[in-house]
Amino acid sequence: MIKPHFSALLFGALLASFAALAAPPDNVIKPVRGTIDAVNDNSVQVTTRQGEKLLIGLTDKTKINGVSQAKMSDIKPDSFIGTAAEQQADGTLKALEVHVFDPSLRGSGEGFNPFESASGQVNTMTNGTVGKLVNSNGRTMTVKYHDKEKTITVPDDVPVVLIAPGDKSLLKPGAKVVLFAMKDEKGQVVARGISAGKDGLTPPM
Repeated sequence: MIKPHFSALLFGALLASFAALAAPPDNVIKPVRGTIDAVNDNSVQVTTRQGEKLLIGLTDKTKINGVSQAKMSDIKPDSFIGTAAEQQADGTLKALEVHVFDPSLRGSGEGFNPFESASGQVNTMTNGTVGKLVNSNGRTMTVKYHDKEKTITVPDDVPVVLIAPGDKSLLKPGAKVVLFAMKDEKGQVVARGISAGKDGLTPPM
């Protein structure tokens, strides 16, 4: 028979283990998603999808990209892409979206990292080069990053976009953006990079 105090300790240990498994890792990439309210030379005002009002600084190092509509056929072998995806039981990934980088942006964010998706769930982000590509009921592709590789399925209904270098003319009231912020040496929140939807597009990342 298990003694009550031992049982309680065991239960507590199990709870702690489950909590540790459920807790998101510290290196989760958490973009800010929202709509631009106003912009000036050194800041942008954004209302997030949750309704929060934010004032985020702009610097001469803030990278601005434009996001435009694409199609499944734009994903090709040797394309450099990024994809937010869900981990599957067999170890493969199921894409939630795919963004195809302009050739001039090859290498951007290369790697595999935990990523907070638009739903708020922590999934994954893979940035790398498309290797093998099978066109059947969507796409199944291998994505190579550094010396590693992931197999990713892309269902037919997954949004696909193109990302290309842009400028501040894309930052205007009403534009939908996904931005990555950090604190500068003064502790102020500034944008490291902003991806702005073109022609009313909401970036799916």
